[in-house]
Amino acid sequence: MQVPENIKIHPSWYSVLESEFSSPYMGELRAFLRQEKQSGKNIFPPAGQIFNAFNSTLFDQVKVVILGQDPYHGPGQAHGLCFSVMPGVRVPPSLKNIYKELHSDLGVEVPEHGCLQPWAEQGVLLLNATLTVEEGKAGAHQGRGWEQFTDAAVHALAEQREGLVFILWGSYAQKKGSFIDRHRHLVLKGPHPSPLSAHRGFFGTRPFSQANAYLQQRGEVPIDWALPAASALQRVAVEV
Repeated sequence: MQVPENIKIHPSWYSVLESEFSSPYMGELRAFLRQEKQSGKNIFPPAGQIFNAFNSTLFDQVKVVILGQDPYHGPGQAHGLCFSVMPGVRVPPSLKNIYKELHSDLGVEVPEHGCLQPWAEQGVLLLNATLTVEEGKAGAHQGRGWEQFTDAAVHALAEQREGLVFILWGSYAQKKGSFIDRHRHLVLKGPHPSPLSAHRGFFGTRPFSQANAYLQQRGEVPIDWALPAASALQRVAVEV
């Protein structure tokens, strides 16, 4: 399917979400983002990385879905994948806890960087509910239409695919994924990995081994959750 030149999303996703791009709420969202930029505000992630999750993990290649809420709002952090930061950026606290659980679960060595791009390229859709944010203002773009767009993406996966793993950390993600048919997909729920809530039972949930066991039972190639050293990472998506 031909994707309009001004929409930087992979054709596999555009074919599923085409009606969203022509809907009134998306027009209003585009106008809002244009106005914010024209007023001199810094918007993260950069324009060419807003749809990085969709461009890194094609619709029919999704195996695992991890839902986040908002992009990071500090300079140089967000690059379109939830919980992930650009190479060279300090690993955020929630991701540090994710790494702790990964090490406990699979014995994987804790990486020195926070770039999860290799997961995305293996079929892990790292999707924030809101795809943009204003610098220094967490949640600044909530309620502007992104949630409706990402809801449509999650619904499309849940209804058109089978045998996916949905990892829902925290009440926000669990509410967003509450409709998912547990007979068609594996849904793993747990507290959010944030230091404010991880102590409530996040550690010991073993989502990574559970996800791989489910994929293997279905004859799928499991995810290699071990991340390469920063020096071995391919260049992540850049602004266009």
